[in-house]
Amino acid sequence: WPYCRKRCSYCNFNKYVVPVVDEEAVATCLVREARTLLCLSQVQSVTSVFFGGGTPSLASPHTVAAVLEAVAGAAHLPTGAEVTLEANPSSTSTSPLAGFKAAGINRLSIGVQVRGAPPHPNLHSPPMPSAATPLTPPQSLDDAELQLLGREHTAAEARGAAALGFCDNHLSLYQLTLEQGTALAAQVWGGALPAPPQDLLADMYQTARAMLVAAGFRHYEVSNFARKGSLSTHNLSYWRGEQYIGVGPGAHGRFVPWGEGSHSREARVQTLEPDAWMREVQSRGHGTRRRVVLSLLEQLEELLALGLRTDEGVTPERWGHLSPHLSLEAVFGVPGEAKDLQEQGWLVLDSRGLRCSWEGLALLDSLLPGLLCQLQQH
Repeated sequence: WPYCRKRCSYCNFNKYVVPVVDEEAVATCLVREARTLLCLSQVQSVTSVFFGGGTPSLASPHTVAAVLEAVAGAAHLPTGAEVTLEANPSSTSTSPLAGFKAAGINRLSIGVQVRGAPPHPNLHSPPMPSAATPLTPPQSLDDAELQLLGREHTAAEARGAAALGFCDNHLSLYQLTLEQGTALAAQVWGGALPAPPQDLLADMYQTARAMLVAAGFRHYEVSNFARKGSLSTHNLSYWRGEQYIGVGPGAHGRFVPWGEGSHSREARVQTLEPDAWMREVQSRGHGTRRRVVLSLLEQLEELLALGLRTDEGVTPERWGHLSPHLSLEAVFGVPGEAKDLQEQGWLVLDSRGLRCSWEGLALLDSLLPGLLCQLQQH
């Protein structure tokens, strides 16, 4: 769902702010493209559905229900499959939420921009909340800062929608990225706004993960924390290298189009601009603008880069599915970068596969280039 009420100053997603949305036309095209691509993939079962954007909570529950009916009609959608809707705090009033639940949504992803205070002086012994303590970041949810970022919601609305005492079993903590072409990046790079020092960002990350783990959360991905089994099934499918189908303007997908007689996994991107995308869907059933057949090396590179983001890492089973004749041990168990990283305590390679240590997970971006280079040499 590519539409938003306004553009946040930091956002470079494929989103559009328009006076009026022809929702019936958009919904019809979403339904048709979903059916077309599911048929093309010939998948038998769908494990999760994620409505992202844009701001999909601005769509009506009827549109969500129509898409889910299309998915269930083209493939098996198990009862209880994870079905997520992204929402802004300002668009989560009770009435639409009841409609979304009736349409089939069973998980809500609410985005809130917060600012943390400088970390506790003793980083090795930060204040540890009990499992029942709400983990509200200090000095956060500030109306002036939300306005600076271009957010539509207020601090009070965010607290009402995202109170940790209520939905407290999954947290995604993403540090701000300054994206080229955004208003916020121009302000920072132009000197109008300060950027926090890297050391402070690193300290905040380390403090946050220590506090969350002490509160019973599993740090199961670089930026994601869950307890009571509330891991995101949908996002895990990306990190585990599974197939996924992208529906809607600018959506990305990775699947094998068996319906065309192909046996090769493809990277697909749908047309970005909504009106152009709709014209393509109306004329040929889908709006795929770019499709690239992924080589075996490219697939292994993606599996490595994404899998190492998780605490389970890259398992021998998933690696072997793509590379039955060249094991993880054969690539990363020999003298080289991976061996050096293991000796330094950043990386682990054993019968469970290849994964980062607790310390290494925070340094993944700096570890990956050497590992990818070692893979390419094989």
